Amino acid sequence: MDHKDRQIIRALQRNGRMTNQDLASEVSLSPSPCLRRVKLLEKSGAIKGFSVDVDAAAYGLPVTVFVRVTLERHTDDCVQQFEQSVSQVDEVLECFVMTGMSDYLLRVVVADLADYENFVRKRLHAIGGIASIDTSFVYGVVKKSSVFPVIV
Repeated sequence: MDHKDRQIIRALQRNGRMTNQDLASEVSLSPSPCLRRVKLLEKSGAIKGFSVDVDAAAYGLPVTVFVRVTLERHTDDCVQQFEQSVSQVDEVLECFVMTGMSDYLLRVVVADLADYENFVRKRLHAIGGIASIDTSFVYGVVKKSSVFPVIV
C-alpha cells in the first residue's frame, strides 16, 4: 500500500458515498486509475466494505457502555467459548482482547439502565466462565472518528 492508496482510503473514510470522479479529484488522479486502485484495495481486503454511520440515540440506543471482562480461566476452551458466544450478542458492537487487568473490553449499546441490567443478567452471565465484569457508562463523547491518521 502506497501513499496514494492511503489518500484514497482516508477520503473514503470521510465520505464513502463520494463519486469516483470526486474521489479522483481529491487525491489528484484521473478517474480510471483511481477506480482501478479502489477495486484493488477492495480485492486485497484493505477496504472491507462500506457502511453508514448512524446516530445510536436516534436509533433508540442512547446508552454506550464499556465493559471490562475477566475470565475465570484462560484455557483454550474457555477463551474460545467466550469469544464465540460474545460474537453472537447483538448489543456488543466491538470486543477487544486486552493486556492489563482485564481480558476483554466490550463496547455495548443499550436503550437504558434497565436494558443494560437485562444484558448483563441474561446475555453476559449466560456465557459463563466470567470471573468479573467492570462497567463504565459513557456520558459524553469528546472525539469520534473513523478516519485513520496520516502515516509519514
